Amino acid sequence: MAKQGLFVGLITLDFIYSVNTYPHKNQKIVASNYSVVAGGPATNAAVTFNSLGNPSTLLGVLGSHPLTQLIRADLQYYNVNLVDLDPTRLEAPPVSSIIVTPETGDRMVVSINATKSQVSNFSNLPQFLDNIDIILIDGHQIPMSQIIIQQAKTQKIPIILDGGSWKPGLETILPHITYAICSNAFYPPNCQTSEDVFNYLKALNIPYIAITQGEKPIEYATLKEGSGKISVPTIQAIDTLGAGDIFHGAFCHFILSQNFTTALAESAKIAAQSCQHFGTRQWIQFWEN
Repeated sequence: MAKQGLFVGLITLDFIYSVNTYPHKNQKIVASNYSVVAGGPATNAAVTFNSLGNPSTLLGVLGSHPLTQLIRADLQYYNVNLVDLDPTRLEAPPVSSIIVTPETGDRMVVSINATKSQVSNFSNLPQFLDNIDIILIDGHQIPMSQIIIQQAKTQKIPIILDGGSWKPGLETILPHITYAICSNAFYPPNCQTSEDVFNYLKALNIPYIAITQGEKPIEYATLKEGSGKISVPTIQAIDTLGAGDIFHGAFCHFILSQNFTTALAESAKIAAQSCQHFGTRQWIQFWEN
């Protein structure tokens, strides 16, 4: 039976360009490919979760600006249920411009996060957690996440943190997280090494912690089952954009039926597959279960 996931956080519009080399100052270049899709950590994770066979609901702020139609169309195509907490918002959604070089898989991103699109009115916040099996929070909507967490605790729904980078307010959320899956750019206050990060998160009694490191092994630690490393597939990446988001969406899928280390390993396979294709959606049509 398919499981249902709730994904809470950032919704953007991503313009992705594939180029042979990065432009120099005052230089114009022609892209070899491009893509226009919905983006943001929670958004890409929701698409991934759904593409692996599970209903997903994305909870965030979008509004009624004309640009939001492009986002809605992409989410509808991938069957993601969108719950817009500020449907009358007139401002443009956050937009990201991304340049990718296939030769190395590296990317450059210019973006505006959810700072200007925080939910300010919770008076009509509905109950979202009926039949929800897992929740992912990306840290871009802290006040909203706090309310969701309080609801989730009463129903004992596991909560995953996408720790891409440290964001003010996360300290109020972390004590309630079941799985903290962080990148190697996630540094809480006074943390300078991965060991510092593990110690910080362990002190909060988070049961399961992992730090992804790109092509390097995933490091993990648990409160009861010890720690270790998990190798990731060796590939020739052509686009690493969204790999972490896709990893998190895959983890939400696998952790519902696998143990922690197996879920990490299987999620790494999905993320590696995504890096071998341009953009954040192309990998889906090539994935074989």
